Amino acid sequence: MVTLPSGVRVEQLTTGAGDPITVFAHGLAGDISGTRPLGSAVAGRRVFFHFRGHGRTDVPPGPWSFADLAADLLAVADLSGATRAVGVSMGAAALCRLLAESPDRFERVVLYLPAPLDGVRAAASVQRLERLLASVESGEAAMIADAVEREMPPSVRNTPAGWSYLRQRVEQLQRDGLAPEIASVWSAPALAEETLLKEFRGRALVIGCLGDETHPASWAERIADLLPEADLEVYDHPAVLWSNRAALRTRVSSFLNES
Repeated sequence: MVTLPSGVRVEQLTTGAGDPITVFAHGLAGDISGTRPLGSAVAGRRVFFHFRGHGRTDVPPGPWSFADLAADLLAVADLSGATRAVGVSMGAAALCRLLAESPDRFERVVLYLPAPLDGVRAAASVQRLERLLASVESGEAAMIADAVEREMPPSVRNTPAGWSYLRQRVEQLQRDGLAPEIASVWSAPALAEETLLKEFRGRALVIGCLGDETHPASWAERIADLLPEADLEVYDHPAVLWSNRAALRTRVSSFLNES
Protein backbone atom coordinates (compact mmCIF):
# COMPACT_ATOMS: atom_id res chain seq x y z
CA MET A 1 0.00 0.00 0.00
CA VAL A 2 1.34 3.43 -0.98
CA THR A 3 -0.08 6.72 0.30
CA LEU A 4 -0.40 9.41 -2.37
CA PRO A 5 -0.02 13.13 -1.59
CA SER A 6 -3.84 13.37 -1.73
CA GLY A 7 -4.04 10.96 1.19
CA VAL A 8 -5.52 8.14 -0.91
CA ARG A 9 -3.89 4.79 -0.12
CA VAL A 10 -3.23 2.81 -3.29
CA GLU A 11 -2.49 -0.86 -3.72
CA GLN A 12 0.63 -1.23 -5.83
CA LEU A 13 2.77 -4.05 -7.24
CA THR A 14 6.29 -3.51 -8.58
CA THR A 15 8.12 -6.06 -10.70
CA GLY A 16 11.43 -6.03 -12.55
CA ALA A 17 14.38 -3.76 -11.82
CA GLY A 18 16.30 -0.86 -13.25
CA ASP A 19 15.37 1.71 -15.85
CA PRO A 20 13.19 2.64 -17.60
CA ILE A 21 10.24 2.64 -15.21
CA THR A 22 6.75 2.08 -16.62
CA VAL A 23 3.44 2.58 -14.82
CA PHE A 24 0.40 0.50 -15.82
CA ALA A 25 -3.19 1.74 -15.42
CA HIS A 26 -6.00 -0.84 -15.65
CA GLY A 27 -9.50 -0.52 -17.05
CA LEU A 28 -12.91 -0.02 -15.45
CA ALA A 29 -13.61 -2.85 -12.98
CA GLY A 30 -10.24 -4.33 -13.94
CA ASP A 31 -7.32 -5.29 -11.77
CA ILE A 32 -3.56 -5.60 -11.59
CA SER A 33 -3.45 -9.24 -12.66
CA GLY A 34 -5.40 -8.49 -15.83
CA THR A 35 -2.91 -5.78 -16.79
CA ARG A 36 0.31 -7.63 -16.04
CA PRO A 37 0.44 -9.60 -19.32
CA LEU A 38 0.94 -6.33 -21.19
CA GLY A 39 4.16 -5.73 -19.27
CA SER A 40 5.62 -9.22 -19.10
CA ALA A 41 8.30 -8.50 -21.72
CA VAL A 42 8.81 -4.80 -20.97
CA ALA A 43 12.32 -3.96 -19.80
CA GLY A 44 13.09 -2.19 -16.53
CA ARG A 45 10.82 -1.70 -13.53
CA ARG A 46 7.07 -2.13 -13.96
CA VAL A 47 4.65 -0.47 -11.55
CA PHE A 48 1.07 -1.76 -11.45
CA PHE A 49 -1.61 -0.22 -9.22
CA HIS A 50 -5.31 -0.29 -8.49
CA PHE A 51 -7.36 2.83 -9.11
CA ARG A 52 -9.63 4.06 -6.31
CA GLY A 53 -12.52 1.69 -5.69
CA HIS A 54 -10.62 -1.30 -7.09
CA GLY A 55 -8.64 -3.94 -5.22
CA ARG A 56 -7.51 -2.79 -1.78
CA THR A 57 -7.15 0.85 -2.80
CA ASP A 58 -9.12 3.37 -0.75
CA VAL A 59 -12.67 4.41 -1.60
CA PRO A 60 -12.73 8.19 -1.01
CA PRO A 61 -16.11 9.97 -1.00
CA GLY A 62 -17.66 10.25 -4.46
CA PRO A 63 -18.55 11.29 -7.00
CA TRP A 64 -15.26 10.85 -8.84
CA SER A 65 -14.03 12.19 -12.14
CA PHE A 66 -11.35 11.47 -14.71
CA ALA A 67 -9.48 14.40 -13.17
CA ASP A 68 -9.29 12.31 -9.97
CA LEU A 69 -8.09 9.24 -11.85
CA ALA A 70 -5.51 11.25 -13.78
CA ALA A 71 -4.27 12.77 -10.50
CA ASP A 72 -3.93 9.30 -8.95
CA LEU A 73 -2.05 8.05 -12.01
CA LEU A 74 0.27 11.06 -11.96
CA ALA A 75 0.97 10.63 -8.25
CA VAL A 76 1.85 6.93 -8.68
CA ALA A 77 4.10 7.83 -11.62
CA ASP A 78 5.82 10.62 -9.69
CA LEU A 79 6.42 8.48 -6.60
CA SER A 80 7.92 5.69 -8.68
CA GLY A 81 9.82 7.90 -11.10
CA ALA A 82 8.06 6.40 -14.12
CA THR A 83 8.90 7.92 -17.50
CA ARG A 84 6.57 5.66 -19.49
CA ALA A 85 2.95 4.63 -19.09
CA VAL A 86 0.48 2.03 -20.33
CA GLY A 87 -3.27 2.64 -20.04
CA VAL A 88 -6.05 0.12 -20.62
CA SER A 89 -9.58 1.29 -21.51
CA MET A 90 -10.56 3.59 -18.61
CA GLY A 91 -6.88 3.75 -17.67
CA ALA A 92 -6.10 4.89 -21.21
CA ALA A 93 -8.72 7.63 -20.96
CA ALA A 94 -7.25 8.75 -17.63
CA LEU A 95 -3.82 8.75 -19.27
CA CYS A 96 -5.15 10.92 -22.10
CA ARG A 97 -6.46 13.37 -19.51
CA LEU A 98 -3.01 13.43 -17.91
CA LEU A 99 -1.23 13.92 -21.26
CA ALA A 100 -3.50 16.87 -22.04
CA GLU A 101 -2.63 18.49 -18.71
CA SER A 102 1.07 17.53 -18.65
CA PRO A 103 2.22 16.92 -22.25
CA ASP A 104 5.87 16.58 -21.21
CA ARG A 105 5.33 14.08 -18.38
CA PHE A 106 6.03 10.81 -20.27
CA GLU A 107 8.51 9.86 -22.95
CA ARG A 108 6.40 7.00 -24.28
CA VAL A 109 2.85 5.82 -23.75
CA VAL A 110 0.74 2.87 -24.86
CA LEU A 111 -3.04 3.27 -25.05
CA TYR A 112 -4.67 -0.16 -25.27
CA LEU A 113 -8.35 -0.29 -26.25
CA PRO A 114 -8.87 3.34 -25.18
CA ALA A 115 -12.26 4.22 -23.74
CA PRO A 116 -14.19 7.13 -25.29
CA LEU A 117 -13.12 10.56 -24.12
CA ASP A 118 -16.52 12.21 -24.54
CA GLY A 119 -18.11 10.50 -21.53
CA VAL A 120 -20.52 8.44 -23.64
CA ARG A 121 -20.12 4.71 -23.09
CA ALA A 122 -21.43 1.96 -25.31
CA ALA A 123 -24.56 0.24 -24.00
CA ALA A 124 -22.60 -3.02 -23.65
CA SER A 125 -20.11 -1.29 -21.38
CA VAL A 126 -22.86 0.12 -19.15
CA GLN A 127 -24.52 -3.29 -18.87
CA ARG A 128 -21.21 -4.99 -18.10
CA LEU A 129 -20.52 -2.71 -15.15
CA GLU A 130 -24.06 -2.96 -13.80
CA ARG A 131 -23.85 -6.75 -13.97
CA LEU A 132 -20.49 -6.85 -12.20
CA LEU A 133 -21.53 -4.44 -9.46
CA ALA A 134 -24.74 -6.38 -8.79
CA SER A 135 -22.86 -9.66 -8.61
CA VAL A 136 -20.25 -8.29 -6.21
CA GLU A 137 -22.93 -6.75 -4.01
CA SER A 138 -24.64 -10.14 -3.80
CA GLY A 139 -21.46 -11.73 -2.47
CA GLU A 140 -22.41 -14.98 -4.18
CA ALA A 141 -19.54 -16.74 -5.95
CA ALA A 142 -21.83 -18.27 -8.56
CA MET A 143 -23.31 -14.89 -9.51
CA ILE A 144 -19.86 -13.28 -9.70
CA ALA A 145 -18.57 -16.18 -11.77
CA ASP A 146 -21.46 -15.79 -14.21
CA ALA A 147 -20.76 -12.07 -14.62
CA VAL A 148 -17.03 -12.64 -15.14
CA GLU A 149 -17.54 -15.55 -17.53
CA ARG A 150 -19.66 -13.37 -19.81
CA GLU A 151 -16.60 -11.21 -20.41
CA MET A 152 -14.52 -14.17 -21.56
CA PRO A 153 -14.45 -15.34 -25.19
CA PRO A 154 -16.54 -18.52 -25.63
CA SER A 155 -13.47 -20.31 -26.98
CA VAL A 156 -11.65 -20.14 -23.63
CA ARG A 157 -14.50 -20.59 -21.15
CA ASN A 158 -14.03 -24.34 -20.77
CA THR A 159 -10.25 -24.49 -20.93
CA PRO A 160 -7.64 -24.75 -18.14
CA ALA A 161 -6.57 -21.16 -18.80
CA GLY A 162 -10.17 -19.98 -18.64
CA TRP A 163 -10.89 -21.86 -15.41
CA SER A 164 -7.73 -20.49 -13.81
CA TYR A 165 -8.61 -16.92 -14.73
CA LEU A 166 -12.21 -17.33 -13.60
CA ARG A 167 -11.20 -18.72 -10.21
CA GLN A 168 -8.63 -15.99 -9.60
CA ARG A 169 -10.98 -13.21 -10.66
CA VAL A 170 -13.92 -14.45 -8.55
CA GLU A 171 -11.67 -14.79 -5.49
CA GLN A 172 -10.31 -11.27 -6.00
CA LEU A 173 -13.75 -9.69 -6.37
CA GLN A 174 -15.12 -11.57 -3.35
CA ARG A 175 -12.14 -10.52 -1.25
CA ASP A 176 -11.70 -6.90 -2.34
CA GLY A 177 -15.09 -5.94 -3.74
CA LEU A 178 -15.79 -3.22 -6.28
CA ALA A 179 -16.95 0.25 -5.29
CA PRO A 180 -20.20 1.46 -6.92
CA GLU A 181 -18.64 4.95 -7.04
CA ILE A 182 -16.52 3.90 -10.03
CA ALA A 183 -19.53 4.45 -12.27
CA SER A 184 -19.54 8.14 -11.34
CA VAL A 185 -16.38 8.93 -13.34
CA TRP A 186 -18.47 8.78 -16.52
CA SER A 187 -20.71 11.68 -15.50
CA ALA A 188 -18.43 14.01 -17.48
CA PRO A 189 -16.05 13.63 -20.44
CA ALA A 190 -12.59 12.28 -19.71
CA LEU A 191 -11.24 15.12 -21.82
CA ALA A 192 -13.47 17.95 -23.00
CA GLU A 193 -10.85 19.48 -25.30
CA GLU A 194 -9.49 16.50 -27.23
CA THR A 195 -7.26 18.73 -29.36
CA LEU A 196 -5.04 19.24 -26.31
CA LEU A 197 -3.58 15.81 -27.08
CA LYS A 198 -1.80 17.43 -30.01
CA GLU A 199 0.56 19.01 -27.47
CA PHE A 200 1.97 15.66 -26.33
CA ARG A 201 5.76 15.69 -26.67
CA GLY A 202 6.53 11.99 -26.45
CA ARG A 203 5.85 8.93 -28.59
CA ALA A 204 2.62 6.96 -28.49
CA LEU A 205 1.34 3.55 -29.53
CA VAL A 206 -2.45 3.25 -29.79
CA ILE A 207 -3.95 -0.24 -30.00
CA GLY A 208 -7.50 -1.07 -31.01
CA CYS A 209 -9.32 -4.05 -32.46
CA LEU A 210 -12.25 -4.76 -34.72
CA GLY A 211 -15.46 -6.30 -33.39
CA ASP A 212 -15.19 -5.01 -29.81
CA GLU A 213 -18.56 -3.45 -28.98
CA THR A 214 -17.26 -1.81 -25.79
CA HIS A 215 -14.09 -0.39 -27.39
CA PRO A 216 -14.84 0.63 -30.99
CA ALA A 217 -11.74 0.74 -33.18
CA SER A 218 -12.86 4.20 -34.29
CA TRP A 219 -11.87 5.55 -30.88
CA ALA A 220 -8.35 4.19 -31.19
CA GLU A 221 -8.10 5.69 -34.66
CA ARG A 222 -9.41 9.04 -33.45
CA ILE A 223 -6.94 9.27 -30.58
CA ALA A 224 -4.04 8.17 -32.79
CA ASP A 225 -4.92 11.00 -35.19
CA LEU A 226 -4.78 13.52 -32.34
CA LEU A 227 -1.47 12.40 -30.87
CA PRO A 228 1.56 13.60 -32.87
CA GLU A 229 3.68 10.83 -34.37
CA ALA A 230 1.47 8.10 -32.92
CA ASP A 231 1.68 4.51 -34.14
CA LEU A 232 -1.69 2.79 -34.60
CA GLU A 233 -2.19 -0.97 -34.39
CA VAL A 234 -5.66 -2.41 -35.05
CA TYR A 235 -6.13 -6.16 -34.61
CA ASP A 236 -8.64 -8.10 -36.69
CA HIS A 237 -10.48 -9.74 -33.80
CA PRO A 238 -11.60 -8.74 -30.26
CA ALA A 239 -10.30 -10.24 -26.99
CA VAL A 240 -6.71 -9.75 -28.13
CA LEU A 241 -5.30 -10.65 -24.71
CA TRP A 242 -6.85 -14.09 -25.13
CA SER A 243 -6.63 -14.69 -28.87
CA ASN A 244 -3.33 -13.03 -29.76
CA ARG A 245 -1.48 -12.51 -26.49
CA ALA A 246 2.02 -13.27 -27.76
CA ALA A 247 1.75 -10.81 -30.65
CA LEU A 248 0.26 -8.13 -28.39
CA ARG A 249 2.95 -8.60 -25.76
CA THR A 250 5.65 -8.36 -28.43
CA ARG A 251 4.11 -5.23 -29.95
CA VAL A 252 3.92 -3.42 -26.61
CA SER A 253 7.38 -4.46 -25.42
CA SER A 254 9.12 -3.72 -28.72
CA PHE A 255 7.68 -0.20 -28.69
CA LEU A 256 8.58 0.49 -25.05
CA ASN A 257 11.98 -1.22 -25.21
CA GLU A 258 13.25 0.77 -28.18
CA SER A 259 16.27 2.86 -27.28
